[in-house]
Amino acid sequence: MDDTMTSQGSAHAQVIGRKSWLAYFGVAVLALILLGGVLPLAFMWNDTAALCVLLGSGALLSYRIAMLRSVQLYIDDVGVWVHSGVLPWKKGVTGVKWRDIDEATYAQGFWSWLTRSYMVRIGHRFTKSNEIVLSNIGGGKQAVATINARHHALARASLDE
Repeated sequence: MDDTMTSQGSAHAQVIGRKSWLAYFGVAVLALILLGGVLPLAFMWNDTAALCVLLGSGALLSYRIAMLRSVQLYIDDVGVWVHSGVLPWKKGVTGVKWRDIDEATYAQGFWSWLTRSYMVRIGHRFTKSNEIVLSNIGGGKQAVATINARHHALARASLDE
């Protein structure tokens, strides 16, 4: 997938963050439990139960991976946005317009530094309910720097007018 989100409506959109490998760790643990623990138990019971567990596990794991892959943090001329969702009734875009952004921050700690996976928060000036909070964003530190630099440039440009 390229770094322009033309399907979201803006030709000038730029993807600046996606889920890191650390976000997939939970799916790997779930796969280990389902395929390494529940599936052998289902085989001891009967083959039909094992087939159901295998198909259900495959569907669940595929959906979870697709959901993680669908999360994209991007910026365009209007603001900062998050696109996510796989199923038609779950797909959507949420965001904060440039004029309403308070600031973008990331949570820093040892594990964040070690894994390069950050909790990113894009605050809304007027309300907490409209802010964007994303966990396990790969390169979140750079994404926050990009958002803040663009926000400051737009603020300076509006003061110069």
